[in-house]
Amino acid sequence: MTDVAELVHLDVTDGVATITLDSPANRNALSAQLRRELQAHLETAIADPAARVIVLTHTGRVFCSGMDLKESRGADAQQQGVNEFPRILQTIWESPTPVIARVAGPARAGGVGLVAAADVAIAAQDATFAFSEVRIGVVPAVISVVVLPRLTERAAHELFLTGETFDGVRAAEIGLVNRAVPSDELDAEVARYAEMFRLGAPGALAATKEMLRGDRSAPMPDRFAAMLELSARHFAGEEGQEGMRAFAEKRPPAWVTSG
Repeated sequence: MTDVAELVHLDVTDGVATITLDSPANRNALSAQLRRELQAHLETAIADPAARVIVLTHTGRVFCSGMDLKESRGADAQQQGVNEFPRILQTIWESPTPVIARVAGPARAGGVGLVAAADVAIAAQDATFAFSEVRIGVVPAVISVVVLPRLTERAAHELFLTGETFDGVRAAEIGLVNRAVPSDELDAEVARYAEMFRLGAPGALAATKEMLRGDRSAPMPDRFAAMLELSARHFAGEEGQEGMRAFAEKRPPAWVTSG
């Protein structure tokens, strides 16, 4: 029996866990195998204390073309990826380890969901994006959970309803990505963000991510009380004390390692 080639790879080097979509023959489509391997590698990277930041990247010309439509045809189409893909998006969104999406080529449908779920997304200026679902008779429902918090409301209505293709520059203007840079500057910009994340204390980064996802609808006095408790806990915690000692002693804190 021939072993099936891996479609997603994980490498951890100098504190950076690089997860690479490597299925260029089908435009890195979200096939069942790719989804399964992506979820597994995400969980491995999140559990690895040596991984201080996760970079989601790709081989080939396309970042991710969305769900594998060949697998989605037929009697089982309604259940195709129903549970797996939301789990992937939620894992990225809730990851205590910061996640950077490196987008060097087109992202479509579910691929845009991966970009939106990441904490920071850096795209090549000539990378393209589209919510193409309506043009094939389906709805961008699942990805809307992570995409809509990123986009301006006007842009969301326009692009979800038209399915129009837009480039990295427009993606940055509407909040889908953080930065759009020339292709030859993409890797340097991703590395710059990865280094900034490596300077942060792991526990503080995880707590800050949780805070950013928090419910802001509670009364202001309740929110202040919760934030005072959070602040005091981290000031008194091991990381907070080490950070203040390092500042006083004019040295890097213990969590900053050479890379």
